[in-house]
Amino acid sequence: MTRMSKTTLYLPVDLQQALRAEARRSGASQAELVRQALETFLRGRDRPLPKSIGIVADGTLSGRDVKKWIRATWADHLVDHP
Repeated sequence: MTRMSKTTLYLPVDLQQALRAEARRSGASQAELVRQALETFLRGRDRPLPKSIGIVADGTLSGRDVKKWIRATWADHLVDHP
């Protein structure tokens, strides 16, 4: 069974009435209809990258340039010193 978390939604009266009517018509709960609608909506959207990656946040470094940047920036730290 999937863990659930309770939330409260404020809906315009006409939308809530339509949700209630669809729940009665389909035999599904209002909560199930809302979950299905949200899953459908969110499935087609891009997920944001974690903020910890942030290498292109300022637009100065592209993914293609990462290796060059690491080599240039960290070269002194990567070289074995006697």
